[in-house]
Amino acid sequence: MTPAHFSFSSAFILGLMGLAFHRTHLLSALLCLEGMMLSLFIALALWALQFEATGFSTAPMLLLAFSAREASTGLALLVATVRTHGTNRLQSLNLLQC
Repeated sequence: MTPAHFSFSSAFILGLMGLAFHRTHLLSALLCLEGMMLSLFIALALWALQFEATGFSTAPMLLLAFSAREASTGLALLVATVRTHGTNRLQSLNLLQC
């Protein structure tokens, strides 16, 4: 395993572990998701450069665009949650209520 492969894998796993075990605030969950997406973006970009795959060079940009859309949607949900519930704690949210 190369050091670059190890660093991208560990960054993704750390983001996944943070998302799974540290779910107290909505903002921390969004930051863990963003870290996972950025590690995937860097890994895909370096993979396309390493193998000189010109047909695959648009996939990292598409992933980055989806990551930006996910971040903006998450921040909009965070603002809406804070306005309606007064906090961004995930335990205070009840999915059964509208």
